Amino acid sequence: MDLALQKDIFISFFRAGMLGYGGGPATIPLVHKEVVETYGWMDDEEFSDILAIGNTLPGPIMTKMAGYIGYRVGGKTGLLTALAATILPTVIIMIALISVLINYREHAVVQGMTSAIAPVVGVMLFMLAFNFLRHSKRDLGWPVAIALGVISLITFELFNLHPAILIGALILYALLKKSPSKKEGEAA
Repeated sequence: MDLALQKDIFISFFRAGMLGYGGGPATIPLVHKEVVETYGWMDDEEFSDILAIGNTLPGPIMTKMAGYIGYRVGGKTGLLTALAATILPTVIIMIALISVLINYREHAVVQGMTSAIAPVVGVMLFMLAFNFLRHSKRDLGWPVAIALGVISLITFELFNLHPAILIGALILYALLKKSPSKKEGEAA
């Protein structure tokens, strides 16, 4: 067992959990920064795949991603380390803050704090979505990326289709689409 790797796994998920106020959607960009940018354990494409698959499964996204990434990077011990690091911040924050928030929930400072978090989370999610769009453009081209985005928005908003069905349909599309064939005359 590589203790340095386990320490890195713990720190990365603990840091994302401590700073990701607001639950799963707020922590996803932080996990991306740790896993892709800071430690380089995977690339954007693999992270996107994990996020898409995790969103189709029931339960909190953060624990699903931590479990998979921890296992992929550090085996069974990495899985347990990542899950512990993901769960501990929630436990610590709940124990420390619930009594404070209950006692002071009517104060302007507490109301201002909770109101100020929403725009920050919105910007972080926008940056993550923009990054995914940029990679979709590279992999699919603008016409296909925009068409899939518009179709997804319409089916999600107008037809009230559950996100898991939409993600499953897009995964099916990706699996069934034909990869570009090599030009004639190129070596195989």
